[in-house]
Amino acid sequence: MPQSSTPRPQRARTGSRHVALLALPDAAIATLAGIYDVMNAPALMGLPSGPAGAPFHIEIVGEAVGPLDLASGVPIHVQRSVDTIEASDIVIVPSVLVRSQGWQKGRYPALVAWLQRMHAGGAILCSACSGIFLLAETGLFDGRDATVHFAYVGHFAQAYPAVPVHPERVLVISGTREELVSSGASTTWHDMVLYLIARYAGATDAQEVARLFALQWHQDGLAPYISFEGRADHGDAEIKGAQGWLSTHFSVANPVDQMITRSALAERTFKRRFTAATGLAPIAYVQRLRIEDAKRRLERTDASVEEISWRVGYEDAAFFRRLFKRTTGLAPGAYRTRFRIPDYARP
Repeated sequence: MPQSSTPRPQRARTGSRHVALLALPDAAIATLAGIYDVMNAPALMGLPSGPAGAPFHIEIVGEAVGPLDLASGVPIHVQRSVDTIEASDIVIVPSVLVRSQGWQKGRYPALVAWLQRMHAGGAILCSACSGIFLLAETGLFDGRDATVHFAYVGHFAQAYPAVPVHPERVLVISGTREELVSSGASTTWHDMVLYLIARYAGATDAQEVARLFALQWHQDGLAPYISFEGRADHGDAEIKGAQGWLSTHFSVANPVDQMITRSALAERTFKRRFTAATGLAPIAYVQRLRIEDAKRRLERTDASVEEISWRVGYEDAAFFRRLFKRTTGLAPGAYRTRFRIPDYARP
């Protein structure tokens, strides 16, 4: 990390980096507590770099010291006020609860200003899942790639149109110093913490922590986890009607031709309006619906890949396999292995 003229925080252990884990009322207890425990693992469990050379000194920080009720109502103890922290090496915003009305900006001006000061002093700013909503208020992510939970993409785009987001990506590292780090949906905070351990304590510690906590890198990305929902807020009644028909008829032969025939539009006009309204060409939309249905069948039935291919509308199972992997990042068999409920958990 480049040196800064700003005074560095006092170290609790020789060579350790200060980590400020931010607690705020919208934060999720599971993410915050999980990050705290895993980043402390090298010291607590006597890994190669610790305890004598523990790589991190991590503190739960907030606007005021003392108990703080988080989003679920479970309290956490804030160990240190941000007003007393002049500099930090790493600042992490855990996942936050984003309600149906979206993220309300402007509620934490003191925290936003503090985050800006920490960045100016050389700190790395990290977000877990939806924590990017608070970090984006700093303006530091404008024009910088980031990721966010795929369920919050619409809310995020509305709140921060200047930040390009990639919900299918597990971890995005941006900035001229690689100092802007965001992790994607839910437990991809595992990937972020393992990345930080590898970056500052070494690959050996990161691998050992992954083994001890049975953590897995999400190396296939998040595309397999994302369910397709066709856009329906476009206001084109003709196309919306076609989408409704297609939702139950996607497996028929030549569904695009049938949609066009059922509509009151010429072929070129229909395809142009469909693409403009949904963001996908009609054939691509059909493919996404078919793959989504195939995913559910792989998760919930014992049907062979060939049978599933036929039931969703593809006679050529080889083509179906290629399309499935291109769409989800996993082959059908690998997808079934990952997402099907294991035998021991079934009734």
